[in-house]
Amino acid sequence: MNSPVIRPRRLRATPALRRLASETRLHPADLVLPLFVREGTEHPLPIQSMPGVVQHSLDSARRAVTEAAAAGIGGVMLFGVPSHRDATGTGATDPDGILNVATRALVAEIGDALVVQTDLCLDEFTDHGHCGVLDSHGRVDNDATLVRYREMALAQASAGSALLGLSGMMDGQVAAVRETLDSNGFADTAVLAYSAKYASAFYGPFRDAVESTLDGDRRSYQLDPANRREGVREAQLDIAEGADVVMVKPAGGYLDVLADVAAMSEIPVWAYQVSGEYAMIEAAAAHGWIDRRRAVEESVLSIRRAGADAVLSYWAVELATWLNEKDAR
Repeated sequence: MNSPVIRPRRLRATPALRRLASETRLHPADLVLPLFVREGTEHPLPIQSMPGVVQHSLDSARRAVTEAAAAGIGGVMLFGVPSHRDATGTGATDPDGILNVATRALVAEIGDALVVQTDLCLDEFTDHGHCGVLDSHGRVDNDATLVRYREMALAQASAGSALLGLSGMMDGQVAAVRETLDSNGFADTAVLAYSAKYASAFYGPFRDAVESTLDGDRRSYQLDPANRREGVREAQLDIAEGADVVMVKPAGGYLDVLADVAAMSEIPVWAYQVSGEYAMIEAAAAHGWIDRRRAVEESVLSIRRAGADAVLSYWAVELATWLNEKDAR
């Protein structure tokens, strides 16, 4: 008796078969849109290095979050762009600072239709551009920074943020923020730990978006791109400290780290498709070198395939619209 001919291509023969055999699927609820809100502007301002992305005014941010909810995405992550910066980032904890004002406005606008999240880091608010408080030698002081993070956590939770994105990469930041929230009546406020955040060149356009004043780099506290196991170790530490979600950032160049973290984690694992990843695809598509829609879909699908439960992406709403159109057919 002849052996059967093994033909894996059978399940690729038609669109219906490919859909039925698909191992990984995208859904709007798995997407989070980063939003920049700029203090003092009445109109959205384009970000040159990120075509299609803007610094929002409060009014345009309200419209954007309404559109995001209508598209069915899971949430928005807010970043503030203040008009004033100082050494300790006082604008980050000012109830009238742009990030806290925007949080209150968007929570009032959208309610529970999606999750309003906030970036908990000092870099947008400091005049030196680092993610923490500097000591007398110009180095980031980990423990002094934790004091500011505790204060930021209370300010953001009070403003209505449902999930705090701890992106500063300070040792002990999750434990410090979790303790502060729990002891001040915010036990239900969730903590997202940017656990495996690498010192990447792909953040360049983001620094344009927040008008970063950084002179130098953040290699003393962000992870070395050469280190794979360290990303897992950092995620394990954050889980032990009480994180509700852990993050790998950037996504595309760190799919191995993402897969490792997803394999060991008992809590949700997210990934951030960062500004440089966005800008590269947009630039190549603008020159006609790649199919823009297919490249966007494939890039996000690969992040989900590697193990991300949710993806922060500047294409979140556009991609959700495409997915909804497919489902409507």
